[in-house]
Amino acid sequence: MINSISTFKQQLIGKLFTPKENGLFLGKHIDSDQNIDLSTPIDQANYVVFDTELTGLNFKNDSIVSLGALKMTGGLINIGDHYYRIVEPRTELTGNSVVIHGITPSEASDWPDIKKILPEFLDFCGNSIIVGHFVSVDLNFINSEMKRLYGYSLQNPAVDTFKMYQWIRQMEEEVCAYHGGLSEVTDLISLAKKYNIPVSQAHNSLDDAFVTAQLLQRFISFLPKFGVKTVRDLMRISRQ
Repeated sequence: MINSISTFKQQLIGKLFTPKENGLFLGKHIDSDQNIDLSTPIDQANYVVFDTELTGLNFKNDSIVSLGALKMTGGLINIGDHYYRIVEPRTELTGNSVVIHGITPSEASDWPDIKKILPEFLDFCGNSIIVGHFVSVDLNFINSEMKRLYGYSLQNPAVDTFKMYQWIRQMEEEVCAYHGGLSEVTDLISLAKKYNIPVSQAHNSLDDAFVTAQLLQRFISFLPKFGVKTVRDLMRISRQ
């Protein structure tokens, strides 16, 4: 098993882009936001739902230690089309963060750094709409690395399932005054339980991306009844 994992790592590193390929590759991502038709129905749009694990929450002093993502077409989760990479972080992995995500310094050191992983991740995202829960946290880290390495931010439009939920609750409160003013816990796990989505106690970026995708799946099914029918509508209520 150890040998097969080692072989996989070697094959992965061998497939990552050379500096020349990076330049050619990045050019096609500059206009990612221009290649999305805002009139597309939300149940036909392409999404990439992602999550990160981090050494800490300060994007200026901490760094990414894993990236997990999967693709959706409308409300259909393409489980077989997923992405997961451990990343050798640029900053120290402390005991506090290891307890959360379970990735040790020795394990992370066996994997490529973010400079080699980012082009691969961007290629996976393509021209899709990016989705996350409290996605600004993840985007701060992605964009910090993007600006450091390439001089610009991720161009894909991004929407936040947390903001979607906030908007949905506001609409529900207008219909049912009983819910008005009630405080709620809105972290990913709490909302997953609210919508009967199975969750794991362990933090893993791919697992969390899958939970977020199921949350988006629920929202796509009933947002049209509130008048949210197109990508333009979705971005209006939840764009990051």
